[in-house]
Amino acid sequence: MIFTSLEDYKARGTQASPYFTVSFYTEFAESKDLVLIRGDIVFTSKLTDSEAEWLLETAQSFYLNDARYKLVERFNRETRDFEFKDVLQILNMPIL
Repeated sequence: MIFTSLEDYKARGTQASPYFTVSFYTEFAESKDLVLIRGDIVFTSKLTDSEAEWLLETAQSFYLNDARYKLVERFNRETRDFEFKDVLQILNMPIL
């Protein structure tokens, strides 16, 4: 999973510079019902540890909640219909 700024993504799309990367290690998923997660902050000047932790927890909430996951699907499959303000609204954050 790669996190970047919205501005960089709008300007450069898939070529946007990652700020934070996350890897999921699923080797123990079946045998121990456990997935290990590693997060690496690429730009420490752009993101603090606590911000990265919040990003990861929030992103996971979109994958673990059926209603929120619909926004993930829209982003991936119906990009033209995706509105970031919908994400902000679900998170009760101000829409700029």
